[in-house]
Amino acid sequence: MASDSHSIENPGRVVFITRKWAPAVGGMETYSMRLSEELASLCKIDVIALSGNVDGSPPSAWRLLTFPLTALCRYWPLRADISVLHLADMALWPLAILGRLGPRRPVVVLSAHGTDVAYHRRKTIRGKLYGAYLKLGAKLLRKARVIANSQATREVAAETGWRCRAVIPLATDMVGPEPDGTHQGYILFAGRLVERKGCGWFIRHVLPLLPQHITLKVAGTVWNPEEKAALTNPRVTFLGPLPATELAHAYRDALCVIVPNIRIPNGEYEGFGLVAPEAAAAGGLVLASNCDGLRDAVIDTVTGWLLPPGDRDAWARKVNEVVHWDMGKRRTFLQSAVRKAQEHYAWPRVAREVLAVYRPD
Repeated sequence: MASDSHSIENPGRVVFITRKWAPAVGGMETYSMRLSEELASLCKIDVIALSGNVDGSPPSAWRLLTFPLTALCRYWPLRADISVLHLADMALWPLAILGRLGPRRPVVVLSAHGTDVAYHRRKTIRGKLYGAYLKLGAKLLRKARVIANSQATREVAAETGWRCRAVIPLATDMVGPEPDGTHQGYILFAGRLVERKGCGWFIRHVLPLLPQHITLKVAGTVWNPEEKAALTNPRVTFLGPLPATELAHAYRDALCVIVPNIRIPNGEYEGFGLVAPEAAAAGGLVLASNCDGLRDAVIDTVTGWLLPPGDRDAWARKVNEVVHWDMGKRRTFLQSAVRKAQEHYAWPRVAREVLAVYRPD
């Protein structure tokens, strides 16, 4: 993939290296593909990517282990003409050392997401080893420019010594029918069913406080047994994963879309929370926890509302409030939220802000 631009912001030739690529499916895969596509309209870019499997799963462990060597072999012939080396996640940092052994010393940029900077928080041997690995990288790459996807990610990266140059919130291509103020009376949760995302907490603690006619639909995949057990509540319908078009309609038709993350003892956190801008851009009324990366994924009172995490009374009050909105008030808010979400959480904006990080000092 390559494109030329005569923009005064053109940083020169960029090499973008990523382990996350189609046909594998996931947030980091979307980030790598959409960002590199948008950058290609602004500068000359070569992408070195490790493709996923045809069934949508990530590459095998062997392919992941050998990818750095493959990437270096593809990078080496280009090294004399490279201005920027962008590594799409923190685990790839050693390639920055090897990549700077050539005749030029390119600007090194790393993207920080969520687990790739927070895995050291896990109280396991692997977590401790990974933390040491990140600390070593921070010492060796003091001049590297790190881009965090949220202020929360910036703070977690600092725990292992990394200093982030910029916080650049992510984007979405999600669109849906223009909201007209109507809804179908259900609450929607979308995403992985893990404890920190709070679906089980909402079912156990908030749903009982709401009128009996209000039900919850859950779209996503089950990762945690306790979260799965909560789905047996008679007021809950489990939809499984939905295709993008169906999900966009589900966002728009919901009474509200909840992103009720809670804080948990093992230190896991939400790096960004793409469901929030996705739902807002599709015409959903977003209620999200005021924590972690969700603070950058929601513009409070504009694209949705940020509520106290784990406060069941505050959540119940807000849901009951929007239940009683008339159609005109709902339509006015949602149409404004859609415009703002589609304007702000857009890949061209992300690419422009990344390009600013590429510029020489």
